[in-house]
Amino acid sequence: MSADPKKVRRTKRLRWSILFLIVALIFLVLARQWMFKEMKPVDALTRIRERGYLVALTDKNSLNYFIDHGNPEGFQLELLQSFADFLEVPLKIIVNNDVSRLYYYLDLNAGDLIALNIPVTRDGKKLIHYSDPLGETRMVLIQRKPGLNKTGRKFIRQLDDFSGDTVYFRKNLFVESLLPDINKKAGKKIFFCPETEKNTLELIKMVSESKIDYSICDENLAMVVKRYYRNIDASLVISDFFQYAWGTAHASDSLLININDWLMSMKKKELRNIYLSYYDNPRVIRYFNCDYCSFNGTKLSPYDEVIKTSSRLIRWDWRLLASLVYEESNFQQGQVSSHNASGLMQLMPETAEKFGMDSTSSPSRQILAGVKYLRYLDDQLPARIKDPYERICFTLAAYNVGLGKVMRAREKAEQYGLNPDKWNGNVDYYLTRKSRKKPDIRPDTLDDISLYGTEGGFVDNIMTRYMHYRNIVPE
Repeated sequence: MSADPKKVRRTKRLRWSILFLIVALIFLVLARQWMFKEMKPVDALTRIRERGYLVALTDKNSLNYFIDHGNPEGFQLELLQSFADFLEVPLKIIVNNDVSRLYYYLDLNAGDLIALNIPVTRDGKKLIHYSDPLGETRMVLIQRKPGLNKTGRKFIRQLDDFSGDTVYFRKNLFVESLLPDINKKAGKKIFFCPETEKNTLELIKMVSESKIDYSICDENLAMVVKRYYRNIDASLVISDFFQYAWGTAHASDSLLININDWLMSMKKKELRNIYLSYYDNPRVIRYFNCDYCSFNGTKLSPYDEVIKTSSRLIRWDWRLLASLVYEESNFQQGQVSSHNASGLMQLMPETAEKFGMDSTSSPSRQILAGVKYLRYLDDQLPARIKDPYERICFTLAAYNVGLGKVMRAREKAEQYGLNPDKWNGNVDYYLTRKSRKKPDIRPDTLDDISLYGTEGGFVDNIMTRYMHYRNIVPE
């Protein structure tokens, strides 16, 4: 008997349905695996290597990171540069005085580590991985000395003396875990008020100026600032000793290992010397007295207004031009190089004469002459170099070594298959490595990597300092 055609068709449909379901199931499994692979967090060290530079998060205008007479300085900055050198990568810094926001950047992988003296606490371990400790300290109360309290507030000699008083602190989710225990000891008679815009130094200044009555800070910082703010008292210790460290995201085990390896590789004396240079050095007091320290304002030099006006001629950020002036003369007049270059912008005699400068020229005329020379060099560069950033790098290089050498380096880069219109890792190779004909490795292709360059060199120095100026000095 022949098979029933309807049953045959039903059987075929069933087989095709089963086959379709199997294929769909396999597809879903593979898609899930692919999605899981895509969503899996990338370890921070891998991300740093792929990106080409380290991104550190810290605050500004504190002892951690500031500008003094045009020079970037700071406890955390020195440590970060040492660690970046250990990893053999350039350094980029993102700043914010709200530590909660820094943690937000870390959580989004916009930064690789938080470089602050973060208290090591049980609650903190839920948020970050701590590095090995950098040191230890404790919290103290900042208030005006007895008899110097213009607002009539009482002098707090022990925690029991509080009676519903407001104590300001720089908003910091890592410090906040210490506050409940302090308030408990005070009989819950303290109202802690977080400040997001101001850092700890600014709050201490406000106490000294009677704008607020109480603040808190680390004891090691208090010992520094009370040398300058003589009406400040920091004798009341309000917490036990705690260790402080850097912080990384929980998915950054290999980066954490490298941080700890770097700390181990540093001689204890080296770390201590960096610490003492900021926390136990009488010269730090001059930072608080100086108009050209970012603690006190936004001035880089006595020539800021001239630099701002002159920078418009070449449409540069004035902070970039300021970085060039600092590189040439440290903002000091009367400098004459061994090659007879002179002035704030160190022009050679023939160049100075061509652009209207002589030995009697005022600082404004010296800067203007240098800017006119920069504009001349930019005009001589090939129009095919269209990227503004690249033109700046080529202009700076020509300012330093001459246009002819830069053009020959471009030709050599093109000869060996590199991009003659890109500076870092391409044309700069043939100015800084004159003895070699061809690179041993492929250069980095990041457009802005020289902004964070660790290599020595005129352009890298200027662009790196400019990055610091942008972080700290308002536009």
